Amino acid sequence: MVANNLDDLKVLAFDVFGTVVDWRTGVMTEMATIARERRLEVDPAEFAEAWRSRARPLMDRVYRGQMPFQVLDGLHRTALGELVPQFSLQSLNTTDLDRLVWAWHQLPAWPDAIAGMSRMRSRFVLTTLSNGGMAMLVDLARAASLPFDCILSTELVKSYKPDPRTYDLVPGLLAVRPEQAMMVAAHPYDLAAAAGQGMRTAFVHRPHEWGSGNEERPDFPVDIVAGDFLDLASQLETAHDLAVASNERR
Repeated sequence: MVANNLDDLKVLAFDVFGTVVDWRTGVMTEMATIARERRLEVDPAEFAEAWRSRARPLMDRVYRGQMPFQVLDGLHRTALGELVPQFSLQSLNTTDLDRLVWAWHQLPAWPDAIAGMSRMRSRFVLTTLSNGGMAMLVDLARAASLPFDCILSTELVKSYKPDPRTYDLVPGLLAVRPEQAMMVAAHPYDLAAAAGQGMRTAFVHRPHEWGSGNEERPDFPVDIVAGDFLDLASQLETAHDLAVASNERR
């Protein structure tokens, strides 16, 4: 599904974790390696999902002013400490825990991400708009060869999405109007908050983000619904071609 009147679109702002990169597989892989080395019995999938779930409320507490800002690495380390007794990880040393936190800096891209983004980059500026810290996002982009033009992190306003100030970073720093920027995400809350700040929205299906085949879907209008980044690229190309043809007829 593609919306009309996207001819003035200039910037695509991407959520990263779950939308561009597969955090679950990346964390599972590192946990499985460490568990094998330390002879631990850990379900890597259960661990990865528990860690992600434990970190989200910490971000919400920062956003609500209930705790001081820390970059996502710090919140991940706090959440990891809470999981140590749950998964019987007391034998892990500081180096092991650091490796797990670092795994979030080296996550694999979804199979369609690079090809789809490369097509979109021919027409649009591509930027992150992520809860990851600046250093983390730079590491991710380099590790996965992600073709971003710009790195924007919620660290710049010392908060986390869905704080409205995080979405204002895109038009404020890239010199476009809010409606000339589109938030691309697999998470409805992110799109709803971006729309509230006047941005366009694209929902990208990532049904296996949590490994279950289930996903949360928006129950509100979005500008584009795409099966993956290749589909998103095709829909944006179609919208662009239609806009060009319409302008030529005028």
